[in-house]
Amino acid sequence: MKCILLLAALLSFTSVSAQTDPVVMTINGKPVTRSEFEYSYNKNNSEGVIDRKSVKDYVPLFVNYKLKVQAAIDAGLDTVKALKSEYLGYRDQQIRPSFITDADVEAKAREIYNTTAHRIDSTGGLIKPAHILILMRQTASKDEMQKAKQKIDSIYTALKHGADFAEMARKYSQDPGSARNGGELPWLQRGRLLPDFEKVAFELKKGEMSKPFTSPAGWHIVLMKDRRNFFPYDSVRNDIVQYIERSGLREQIINQKLDSIAKASNPPVTAEQVVDARAGQMEQKDPQLKYLIKEYHDGPLLFEISKRMVWDKAAQDEKGLENYFKKNKKKYRWDEPRFKGIAYHVKTQSDVDAVRNAVKKVPFAKWADVLRNTFNKDSVIRIRVEKGLFKQGDDALVDQQIFKRDTTVKKTPGYPIDAVYGKKLKAPEEMDDVRALVVDDYQKQLEDAWLKQLHAKYPVQIYENVLDTVNKHED
Repeated sequence: MKCILLLAALLSFTSVSAQTDPVVMTINGKPVTRSEFEYSYNKNNSEGVIDRKSVKDYVPLFVNYKLKVQAAIDAGLDTVKALKSEYLGYRDQQIRPSFITDADVEAKAREIYNTTAHRIDSTGGLIKPAHILILMRQTASKDEMQKAKQKIDSIYTALKHGADFAEMARKYSQDPGSARNGGELPWLQRGRLLPDFEKVAFELKKGEMSKPFTSPAGWHIVLMKDRRNFFPYDSVRNDIVQYIERSGLREQIINQKLDSIAKASNPPVTAEQVVDARAGQMEQKDPQLKYLIKEYHDGPLLFEISKRMVWDKAAQDEKGLENYFKKNKKKYRWDEPRFKGIAYHVKTQSDVDAVRNAVKKVPFAKWADVLRNTFNKDSVIRIRVEKGLFKQGDDALVDQQIFKRDTTVKKTPGYPIDAVYGKKLKAPEEMDDVRALVVDDYQKQLEDAWLKQLHAKYPVQIYENVLDTVNKHED
């Protein structure tokens, strides 16, 4: 009887779910719910998107995306360690914070405070000294040492006779940072001072002044303004919490909780399994998070399969690129001529012809290497060169000498002679002249052919009646 009731409840839940979130399409037999499609559509067609699509126009883009991801899964890319790790890294950024509470952070802050307070209070607490410093180099001469000693002694004598410490510090101390504050230093703990300074300072009582003494910095006189135990918790709490955030301690707290949960489970599980289980729970409660995590899963797969099937193929298939260029050469004609060559600047007239002779029988792609090795080897720079495919307006020297425009050429200091060498072209003469365009177009051809194969391999069924309700329902 219990089994029958449970089955009935499950069937009822399935029925309700299907009504509230119907299937808008199936791809290779796998259902895509309306909410998933809406999530993707609304995210990619929000206000401000330049090429905003209608729901109908977005369907082919969404289907192609799904087909590519399915191809990646069938190729086993979802099991590739690097891609899986990338996905889990993105996913865990959403899931792991759910394992830490404000109470956990507060407890850690208290722990840090108690440890710090005990360490500081057990070693003398905090002191707030003021000091007067007369600098003295450790390599000072006897005369310099005597003058420094006389100066600190005269200041000490004045202080003993009632001179104001703050006024004397502002007037005579050679520690500019504290001198402007009447010699006052911030609250300090052991380990933050010069040992010689620390030894004297921590022995002084509140209101007590030291005799002159030396440290590696020079001569000091210290007045103890105040002493205390470590600050109250509430006064330093925010600083400790910020430290927890900056230092990665939050992640340590999460790791500790995960380990604790994993060990307490029966049977024991791993920390990774604990995160997996929490991800499932959170996705069930929050469809937006579910689809975001799905994007994290599918994104690296889409990138890798596209790289393998389209981008790398297009970039590496030189023969295919050449054939595509030859078949579509008219497509790449220019509206205006180009100059394919170099604009260069030399020191002597003889180097004008030397440059031309060096490259005239060399493929254009190798000109830069030849010129560098011939003329600019080691530390001697004989020429300055700009190499490329120039249109009018790109280079003043090319405009002047090739396109015969009335332009002013700015002289290159140290290289008084200007020259150009190359060809004026009405249209590209080889694929490299328009490589970027050819690669883009060849990629598109490869992608179209690949998508055609995917559509033939994976059946797609669109439910138009459900598609018509996208973003038009109240449930």
